[in-house]
This record gives sequence, structure tokens and C-alpha cells, in this order.
Amino acid sequence: MELETALEAVRGRGGAESLEQVLGRYNEKNRATFKFDPADEEKRKKLCEGILNILEKDTKTSCQVACLEALRILSRDKKVLVPVTTKENMQILMRLAKLDMTEDSLEDVSNFPVIVEALKCLCNIVFNSAIAQKLSLELNLAAMLCNLLKKCKDQQFVDDIKCFDLRLLFLLSLLHTDIRSQLHHELQGLQVLTEALESSFSIRWTDKYKAAEEHDGSPLSLQEADCAIEALKALFNVTLDSWNVHSEMSLDKTGGGGRPSQLGDPGLKFPLHLRRKRDLNRDLPLLSPMMLSLFIHNATASTPETERTPPQNISPSGEGGSSHRSPTSQNESHQFRYMAAILRHCLLTMGPTEDKTEELHSNAINLLSNIPVSCLDVLISPSTQEETVLKYNGMNMDAIQVLLDFMEKRIDKGSSYREGLTPVLSLLTECCRAHRNIRKFIKAQVLPPLRDVSNRPEVGTTVRNKLVRLMTHVDLGVKQIAAEFLFVLCKERVDNLLKYTGYGNAAGLLAARGLLAGGRGDHWYSDDEDTDTEEYKSAKPNINLITGHVEEPMPNPMDEMTEEQKEYEAMKLVNMFDKLSRDEVIKPMGVRPDGTMTPLEETICQYQTNEQDSSDSD
Repeated sequence: MELETALEAVRGRGGAESLEQVLGRYNEKNRATFKFDPADEEKRKKLCEGILNILEKDTKTSCQVACLEALRILSRDKKVLVPVTTKENMQILMRLAKLDMTEDSLEDVSNFPVIVEALKCLCNIVFNSAIAQKLSLELNLAAMLCNLLKKCKDQQFVDDIKCFDLRLLFLLSLLHTDIRSQLHHELQGLQVLTEALESSFSIRWTDKYKAAEEHDGSPLSLQEADCAIEALKALFNVTLDSWNVHSEMSLDKTGGGGRPSQLGDPGLKFPLHLRRKRDLNRDLPLLSPMMLSLFIHNATASTPETERTPPQNISPSGEGGSSHRSPTSQNESHQFRYMAAILRHCLLTMGPTEDKTEELHSNAINLLSNIPVSCLDVLISPSTQEETVLKYNGMNMDAIQVLLDFMEKRIDKGSSYREGLTPVLSLLTECCRAHRNIRKFIKAQVLPPLRDVSNRPEVGTTVRNKLVRLMTHVDLGVKQIAAEFLFVLCKERVDNLLKYTGYGNAAGLLAARGLLAGGRGDHWYSDDEDTDTEEYKSAKPNINLITGHVEEPMPNPMDEMTEEQKEYEAMKLVNMFDKLSRDEVIKPMGVRPDGTMTPLEETICQYQTNEQDSSDSD
């Protein structure tokens, strides 16, 4: 009934005041409607056409707002957008959103509700219509949005305008790689969006890349938090194609911590945040306890430090190189350091609610993952005497502690590890690989010196126990990045890793890295002093290297067997393995001299060849 009445009103029957009242009732009733009756599809199309005809004319502000609210509700249905997505109609909405203005500022505050509603309509229409997405390129919508964003600078009462401007920029950069490139290289998008992000916080700079600490500062308002989140998501998209980020990590990240975002109005959902797609990890071979015992001696024998020559690509912090790419110019380096400094302040800022704080920090972490790791040293600026903050080796570690707390909170959630946990684990891994102070600070908390080794490494409530449990997670991406993080904390030394995790938990990583025979990874790390406690040293001879803990002595079942019984059981075991191998249930594997795995037949052949060569030389 309301639809029929609204359709009659937009056809001009009843005057402007009647139209405003009728649309107001229609909007109120359908405010939370997201599924529409297919039988009324043609009527809704005609209603859209009638509303746009009215918006094309000069009408009073309240009538424009009512019309735009109705159009926003109708634009939730993709099927009615055909008459809306024409160049002329898109230009009408852009004009109402003040995207075609040439004035230097937004003066008329009374027009702000019209601007906000027009931007909401554009969000819904662009998201739901491929035609509108193409028109946005033709009409150069991204450039106009950047121009409007600049006009919002230092203006009062424009938070809603800025928020939906940023949301539409995020959406455009999500859908079009060309727009991402245009924003980065032509429209000064990094600078414009970074300034928009900074304006969401009350930052007082005390040094080039250092903001004043306000530990008792009030949390952000809901509008400020929403603006910051939209700016973070847009910046993530713009920086996504700029750097070869974490090229060695096989991760599939999502934005907003995996939470669906909303466009235009509370009910419009869009897919998880765009992330660079990478090849997933290969299936790692499963090793039986018997195979583990064959390799355990070689794997725990560390390579002497004197035999290793540090590579030449040492980072300024004295640690190994990173898979992050370095900035190509001094100006780009400054831009990213400045952005990292703002993100550090963001990590130390609270939102209006706990959920909003988590969303804010999650998007900040996503963006930090796109910043070259060489520019992340600003996260640990030198600490002054007046600051009552967490310090390590004279450096301010507040932001790193927030990242650690965020990581543990995501682990404790117990779900959505791929979307919620892998971004922060990947970021921490790269920071630890490139910055010695960060690695040592995190290791002191995650892998403190061992004292009690009576329990398995995966049993317990410490951060170490939680991460070791993830090393055998069913998701290959999650298990790989958790193992990589612990491996980097151990300076990529196999013997150190096995001390904290046990061989059983680390076998997958070592097999994938070709380190089953022991040794170290590819990166060079500075030498640290021995941190083994007296309790660990005394218990070390009794530790089961596969399980990583001291086990109670078990009676040997073979002690009471005769030699004939032992031979019978041995042949029985051989026949069982032979049957499983012939049926291709398992595939016996061996280890090459370089530590990589290979079919056992190849290993035996290689061994026989070496033996033959040795006999011939004698």
C-alpha cells in the first residue's frame, strides 16, 4: 500500500509537502527492509525513476533528504538499479553530493544531510551495479571524492560527509585496480588519505615521527572511530599493489579482522576485505614417530656459528633481511614512516566500545602489513625519562605490546584464525626478522627461558603453549605462519626451536624448509648469550626430544621377550609397513644430505651408490 501511495506522490499528485510526508512514511516502514517482493519490482523501478526526476529539479532540502533516503532503501535491490545507473542519473547524485563543486570549502551547513544521503546512495549503487562501477571510472569519481575530502579538512560538522566519502573511496579501490593505481600515482591518494586518518585523532607531534603519549586520554567518539576505520581500509587498498609484501608467506588475509563491513546503510554487507592472493602451502608430509626417531640425532645437532658467514643484505637494525621490499625514494620512505607513526598512535588509542577498539586495531594491523618493514622502526621510538611506559633496551615497546595482546586475544577466540590471526602473526614475524630489539622483547614474553619441562610444549595456558598448539592446526596457512613466527624468535636455529616445541610439533616446518637434518634458516641473526636455566640443563638429558618434555620412565616391553619373539614382532612390523606402502596408504620417506625429504627408495639407492664408490676407491 505504501509503495502505491509513494508512486502516486512522485508522479506529482498532492504537492511537495504531501510527497515529503508520503516518502517519510515509506522510509520509516522500510528502514530495515533488505528483501523485497519480486512482484513489485516494476513498481519500484518506476519509483526510482520518479525520485530521480524530482531530484533533478530544485526542491527544498527536506524533500531532497526524503527522496534520497527512499532511493537508498530501493538501491538495496540490485534488480531495480537499471533505470538508476545511467550517466545522467549518476551525475544528479554526484551534484547533490557536492562532488562537482569548484568552491574551496563547504559553506552551507544546511546542505550537509543532502550530501551524506547522496553519498550513501552512491555507495549502494556502485556496490550493487557493475554498470555504475564502469560509469564511476568514466566520470572520474575517485578524483572528485579526493577533492571533497580535501574540502572537509579543518571544517566543522563534516564527520559524516568524510566518513561516507572514505567509504566510497574504499569501495572504488576495492573493485578497481586502475583506481588504486590512480589514487596512488595521480591523485596523491596516500597523502590525502593519510591526512584524513590523522585528522580522526588528536595527535600532538613532539618529534618528526613521534606523537605525544596520552595514557589517560579519552577514547574516540563513534564518528571519529568510524572515519579512522574507513581511512585505514582505503589506505590498505591503495598500498596493496605498491609493495611485494610478505612474498614468502602463503597467507590469504581479510580486512577488518574478517568482519563484514557495511556500505551506505546498516544492512548492506560486502565481501571480506580485498587481499593479495598467494599460493597456498603444499601439503606437508606426515612423519611417524619411527621416522622422527631416525632423524632426531641429526636435527638436534646445531651448525657451529663459526661455519656460517653472515650474508651481505643486513638490515640497519643488525638482523636478517625481510621479504618486504624497500622504499624506492626518500619521499616514499618518509610517507610510509609518517603513516607508521600515525598507526602507532592508532594502536595506543581506544575506541568508544571494546568491539570498535578491536576493529580499529585490526585494520591498523592490516595496513602495517603493507608498509615496508624498514619503515616500521618508528613503532619502537626511543623512550624518554618522563614516559611511564613499557621499555626494553631504552626503546618504547607500548605498540609492540598491543600487537602481542591482540594476537593472544585472537588465539583465545578459537575461530576464524585465517582471517583474524594470520595478519598480526605475519606482521610480528617480519618485524622480528628485521628488528633485533623487537625480536628480543617478544621472545622474552613468548619464549622465556625454560624451567619446568614436565609438561608437553602444547599443554598449558601460556602464549608459547597456545602457539605450539597452532603448529599442528588443520589450516595449513595458520600452522605455517605460527611455526614460522616461533622459528624466527629462535633466530631460525633448529636446535633452539626444538627446545621450545619438540620435534613432533616442528616436523612439518622443518620438512618444508629442508631442515630435517638440522642447521639454520636462510637469514642471519646476531649472536645472543646462552639463556638456558640450571633447571633446564639438569633436566635436558631426560627430555624426550620428540614430545619436548620429561616423561616418566616406561617399562620396556621387549625386556621380557625372547630373541625369537623379538624377531617375530620385528618381521610383523616390517610386513605391516610393506602392506601399507604397497597399498599406497603411506609413502616411506628418507632424508637427503641437504635435509630435504625424498622417497625412501631413492635414499637407499643413493646410499648404495655411495657405498659402492667408497669400495671402488679402496
